[in-house]
Amino acid sequence: MGPIWAAGIILITAYAQQSTFSLQQAKTMDRHLTKTFQIPAGSMSFFTISSMLTTIALYDRVLIPIMRRLTGLDRGITFIHRMGVGFVISIMATFVAGFVEQKRKHTAIVHGLVDDPHAIIPLSYVWLVPQYALHGMAEAFMSIGHLEFFYDQAPESMKSTAMALFWTAISLGNYLSTFMVSMVHKFTATKDGLNWLPDDNLNKGKLDYFYWLITLMQVFNFIYYVVCAKFYTFKPVQLQMRDSDGSKNELELVTTEE
Repeated sequence: MGPIWAAGIILITAYAQQSTFSLQQAKTMDRHLTKTFQIPAGSMSFFTISSMLTTIALYDRVLIPIMRRLTGLDRGITFIHRMGVGFVISIMATFVAGFVEQKRKHTAIVHGLVDDPHAIIPLSYVWLVPQYALHGMAEAFMSIGHLEFFYDQAPESMKSTAMALFWTAISLGNYLSTFMVSMVHKFTATKDGLNWLPDDNLNKGKLDYFYWLITLMQVFNFIYYVVCAKFYTFKPVQLQMRDSDGSKNELELVTTEE
């Protein structure tokens, strides 16, 4: 289970950017719904949560019944496949985020706002919705599949550690995100004090490069995950049967999920 568990860390690293740099992006963009009301930057996570809940509902009500008829599996698709779909969607999320950041910076350049870190760029917050929504979809597939995988595949004596493994992956993913930011600050710093991720003015940075760096990491992580999944053997399932005299016999069957 260890290699499959480790693969989930990078996805959390990608997801963590929503509460850091995606939030900074939102602060510089036009978030008005009406002339007098605008969405707070911190509330942009609404789109992630909404996307995740919608995906879960469609997954349970639509996708599982269809896949159940196609695959013959009670779950529709295996945990391995569900997590794999989550990885692919997360790759798409950070890839799209890089292009959105390019669009945001280009708009700032066109309107002469690059040197003003507090200026509101005339670009709608709607441009950020796809990356938030894709992260929500990735969560619905990967994180839930990850947790179900732990509970299903952990030995009976270790069921209580399944949640601990899940939260440990989340913690390490966030720590890795912090470490990456520190390394980017160190290795991309120039003599004038700028780097890819400046603290004072995001318009002068290269956040799009950072998003694509995470995308590249996720691609390698997905390849690693596919290799691990290819060689993973599902936990045997024990069934109890009673003989005519009432005695119990245990049969060990290997799960048919592949």
